[in-house]
Amino acid sequence: MRKTLLTIFSILSLAIGLVSAQTTDEFKPSGKMEALIFTDFSNSTVNSKSLNKFEITRAYFGYGYNFSKTLSGRVVMDFGNPGVGTLAYTGYLKYGYLQYQEKNLTVKFGLIGTNGYSDQEKFWGNRYIYKSFQDQYGMGPSADFGLSASYKLSNAISVDAIIENGEGYKSLEADSVFKVGVGVTVHPVKELIIRGYYDNMAKNSVAQQTTALLVGYANKSFNLAAEYNAQSNNKYKNGYNFSGYSVYGTLFFNAKTGVIARYDALTSKDKTTNAHSWNYAKDGSLFLLGFQYAPVKGVRISPNYQLWTPKDASKSSTSSLLLNIEIKI
Repeated sequence: MRKTLLTIFSILSLAIGLVSAQTTDEFKPSGKMEALIFTDFSNSTVNSKSLNKFEITRAYFGYGYNFSKTLSGRVVMDFGNPGVGTLAYTGYLKYGYLQYQEKNLTVKFGLIGTNGYSDQEKFWGNRYIYKSFQDQYGMGPSADFGLSASYKLSNAISVDAIIENGEGYKSLEADSVFKVGVGVTVHPVKELIIRGYYDNMAKNSVAQQTTALLVGYANKSFNLAAEYNAQSNNKYKNGYNFSGYSVYGTLFFNAKTGVIARYDALTSKDKTTNAHSWNYAKDGSLFLLGFQYAPVKGVRISPNYQLWTPKDASKSSTSSLLLNIEIKI
């Protein structure tokens, strides 16, 4: 009996050793540095006055680490012009999260990317030239503290949900109000994406609500998309609403070159008796046309023309010629 037990123990020990060796061979924890830099030269003209400047508009530096096949982490610092004060650049923690991913389920916890326009930003694909609609016009932050989950029901349908502070990655939670969002993404065919998203954040019986719709088509020759975005009760102010749409696309000549075009229109309204709506000074339309060239992997260059036309007829349009460069490591 004792000899039999020793034999069984020896076989089990050998089996555990073989499994451990196999697991070690199959997966080895590893990490990778990342960097993304947006730089440009611009010539902007308004009221016959020109402004020329070189600048780095954004720089991201981070590190991602795979603890196991299903568990990973990521930290990214964001450096940019704060737009206020005398500082040229300030640094923020943009992402800092733990991610669990297995088969069709992905869960993120910490300082994470939000779901409101992440698909729009990916489809637009030219953040180094211009922000996506919601980001550009202040409908919501691109990252926030919270918890998100997405699940792929099939090759054609996936769903996602997020609960977040609502203040964005540059601010700590100032109250006990959370933003809750849900989204559905459908791919009727591989080349076509249809996405709907809704979030809600209520305070003092007033709910700020955001709705986003996206329809896009992409193949090797071109991509084309249209999105509609609307937000009601901006910053919990009852009746302070704004909305708009963005249409954009790229025509590819080959793997390295293409032509980019985009048109935005933003409109606001409110329930006051004022002559103009609450966001009237920022309402208007954008026209963008550019050429894109990717000489090597990780570098994209785009000379482009941008025209901003304010809704306020008393203000002049802003015409800009730019040379945008993206460096990705």
